[in-house]
This record gives sequence, structure tokens and C-alpha cells, in this order.
Amino acid sequence: MGEEEEVKLLGTWYSPVVLRAKIALRLKSVDYDYVEEDLFGSKSELLLKSNPVYKKVPVLIHNSKPVCESLNIVEYIDETWNSSGPAILPSHPHDRALARFWSAFVDDKWFPALMAAVVTKSEDAKAKGMEEVEEGLLQLEDAFNALSKGKSFFGGETIGLMDICLGSFLVFLKAREKLKKEKILTELKTPTLYRWANRFLSDEMVKIVVPEIDKVAKFIGEFEDSAQSVASKS
Repeated sequence: MGEEEEVKLLGTWYSPVVLRAKIALRLKSVDYDYVEEDLFGSKSELLLKSNPVYKKVPVLIHNSKPVCESLNIVEYIDETWNSSGPAILPSHPHDRALARFWSAFVDDKWFPALMAAVVTKSEDAKAKGMEEVEEGLLQLEDAFNALSKGKSFFGGETIGLMDICLGSFLVFLKAREKLKKEKILTELKTPTLYRWANRFLSDEMVKIVVPEIDKVAKFIGEFEDSAQSVASKS
């Protein structure tokens, strides 16, 4: 990275999608300034100016130019610092298309189903939602076998787009497991995915930027308690 380059990341410490940008920057050995945002309080002027459409994190600011949306940021990092570190996106157009397809599946279908199952008060809706989550994990197990081609990661020998996309939610899953004793990703049902998850979280490039599971579990517990308190008063 040249001396004239300025890189800044706006985020929150607990956010899985902010973690995606942190992992990508780490993989590419990019130095950056990190700015912690308070999404429950007053959002900074810099955030509102940099992402006026969604007003959300993460936002990557590169030489005063903002880039928004987590996977968009990951792709931008991969293309901008393409001579540093391993490629995050596959080189072949079809492999790239598959990585984007399954990343969209995670963000648009699988994780929303998980969140809906987690927050619902109806036991029936929760059971049905968790069935959808488990079905999605079986599909992701198949996707891993197809994309990894027998290697360690979705991206092959090295961490790629799909690893970062799904891997960013692993801390949330482990924190829920600790908090609620809910095992969502199991060796019995999805053995390949289970082993991949352990491999991903123990990778040196990931370990250094992921938040502590205990800290995230505490945050989730406090957030859910305050949400229930607000709901009971309304």
C-alpha cells in the first residue's frame, strides 16, 4: 500500500458483516484506521455522509471515497489490492458466479431464516424456522463439497468470498450456542461444514480479528433482555 493511500473502516465490534471487511483487509495486509460507530446512539456525521442511503456499517473509505455493503467491500478490497495476499474471488468466471450465488443464498435466505427463528415467540414458528435453517445448512454442505474441490475452504486452498460470507456468522452461532445451549451447526448433520467452521475460526488471519465469543454472547443476552423489556412495556 502506497504512503499516499488512506484507508478507514467504519464499523461496530460485534457485527458479523463488519468482520467480513476486517478479514479481507487482513488477508490483503492492508493497514487501516478503524472507527467504532454507535448504532444504538448517535450515528456519526462521517457515517451519515459516507452511507446516506442505508446509514449502516460497514463502510470502507479509501482515499476519501466510500464503499458500502459488506460483500461489495470485500470484492473492492480484493480488486484494489490484487497484488497482495491470496485472491479472495476465484479467477474463473463460473467459479466466481457460484461464490456470489451461494453468498447471496447465505445473506438473502439462510441467515434471515435463522434470525426469524431466533426472535419468534411462537414455538411452532421457531421449530419450522429451524427446519429451514437446517435444510439450508445441508445445502451449504453440498455447496462446500462442490466449491472446495476437496480442499480446506470454499475458496480452495485459501479463504475466499464464500468462506468470509458464511464464516462471519460463526461467532454469532457459537455465542447463541453458549447463551441458549442451541447447537445449530453439528458434526452429526453436516460433518464437512462443521470441520470447515473449526478450520476457519482457527486460521491465523481470522483469529486475530474475530470478537470474543463470550463477549458476543453477553452482548446478545443484554440486547435480547432490553428488547423483551421494551416489548413488555408496549
